[in-house]
Amino acid sequence: MSTPVIGVLALQGDVREHLIALAAADAVARAVRRPEELAEVDGLVIPGGESTTISKLAHLFGMMEPLRARVREGMPVYGTCAGMIMLADKILDPRSGQETIGGIDMIVRRNAFGRQNESFEAAVDVAGVEGDPVEGVFIRAPWVESVGAQAEVLATHEGHIVAVRQGNVLATSFHPELTGDHRVHGLFVDMVRANRTPGS
Repeated sequence: MSTPVIGVLALQGDVREHLIALAAADAVARAVRRPEELAEVDGLVIPGGESTTISKLAHLFGMMEPLRARVREGMPVYGTCAGMIMLADKILDPRSGQETIGGIDMIVRRNAFGRQNESFEAAVDVAGVEGDPVEGVFIRAPWVESVGAQAEVLATHEGHIVAVRQGNVLATSFHPELTGDHRVHGLFVDMVRANRTPGS
């Protein structure tokens, strides 16, 4: 089977780290900024950054509707931190004009774990990731207030939901791309491979 081509939405945020992590997890990784680039990938990562800025830039670059369409069509997508917010069907207390791509039936609280100076690391047990817990880097991280019936909770931290999957859409509050541990990206690459396999 050919190696999956996975894009990283390169409008704002820690794009380079995701490109490195995806390559380490045996994918061909590409930066994606335009609809024609989105059309060429098998899956997409939405990186951390500032969710309101990503939302505005997605509209500016003509990406919001193509992104929503690809998610509806079943393209695998993985969002970290701000990317998790972008994949939520609903944000608690969104900023004025802030929109999401959607894809996971969940309500997300922005900056729930505190401000930049309250960032921290914690070991997180993630369902579907074998071996030791994942070292989660939480930077102005959201958490998930609640999920719908179709969404599967993959991890919690101190009673708060920090990793969720619904079908082909995966989201984490934390940043695995900053740790050198590529197992969460490996899980996502496997999701993309399974989506490309005929009859799967």
